[in-house]
Amino acid sequence: MTNRILARLAYGSRYDRVPWEQRVYLRPGERLIREAQWRRLIARAPIMSRAAYERLRPLGEIEEFLDCMMCGESRQQPLFEPTGGKGWRYHVVRCPSCGFLYRNPNVRPERLGDLYSTGYSTFLTGKYAANRQRRYDLTMKALAPVFDEGKERRLLDFGSGVGLFLELAERRGFDAYGVDLSPESVAQANERLSRARTYFGAPEDVPEIAAGGFDVITLWSVLAHLPRPLEDFQLFRSLLAPGGVLLVLTVNARSLLLKAYGSKWSGFTKNHLMFYSSQTVRTLLARAGFAGVAFTHHYGDTVEAGTTKLSPALAARLRRSVEASDGGNMMRVLAFADEEAIGRWGGGPLTIHRLHD
Repeated sequence: MTNRILARLAYGSRYDRVPWEQRVYLRPGERLIREAQWRRLIARAPIMSRAAYERLRPLGEIEEFLDCMMCGESRQQPLFEPTGGKGWRYHVVRCPSCGFLYRNPNVRPERLGDLYSTGYSTFLTGKYAANRQRRYDLTMKALAPVFDEGKERRLLDFGSGVGLFLELAERRGFDAYGVDLSPESVAQANERLSRARTYFGAPEDVPEIAAGGFDVITLWSVLAHLPRPLEDFQLFRSLLAPGGVLLVLTVNARSLLLKAYGSKWSGFTKNHLMFYSSQTVRTLLARAGFAGVAFTHHYGDTVEAGTTKLSPALAARLRRSVEASDGGNMMRVLAFADEEAIGRWGGGPLTIHRLHD
């Protein structure tokens, strides 16, 4: 309530028609205020041993306590307590050494399927599906020419859901495969697809996928769901052919929206386990054996699609603010398996960050 009153006093009604997720990028001075707010939160939050932290938190049936997956630090800095419909609640901590944000206690890997066993595919339809496919198209456009032509190229969509992206990959000519932990989603996907095929289970358990040789692997809003990311990314690296690339779209833990809304941030959803910034995702990719990485800004789907209700001046200001701050509420990552991949796809507007100098 206090923040709303202060915002009204500072900005009046000028931004009332601007969607809330865009206001932090547009209201004058707000970016600096939110960054200062974040620094103050980090400075004041306690840092404690894992043993001390465990004494504060109950452990659910499918949960376990973790050290930092990026650097191994055992100390915890509790920051957030997201909650949602139907009574779900969890705790998010920050690693005081590398800044990684993760849910703790977390979900045990062998129980991950419990989150997707029933009902997960019911919302992947209608307007939601159309918006997701628009986001896929916009991301592929931002990463051209990697996705322009799929003929004679193998693609794996990890966490393929009901096949919304595989449908687009088919149209671009890819020899496309998918894998997912929701059996009902897999069934729906295979009804949707004509040439592509998706499977239930883990990649190593499906002979057609375990054989590897993929030119492209995609993870659309999947990274935050992985309880053992290093093991998974080492597997992805082994499945890529020479010159292969891996695309990741995930929520951005540097987002101004996180710094503004805290536990109410849109990235804290029921099934999300870990939350990456551009720095921590570099750490993950380097440890998994990738050669390089590039990032593209995410300005918001309506802005990129040209359907925004913002005036041209405000849309331009939003772009500048995203570029000057966090890169957007979503993070788009293109990882290069080796030097051949960097040489093949690293030209144009992409800035390559080599991971093993």
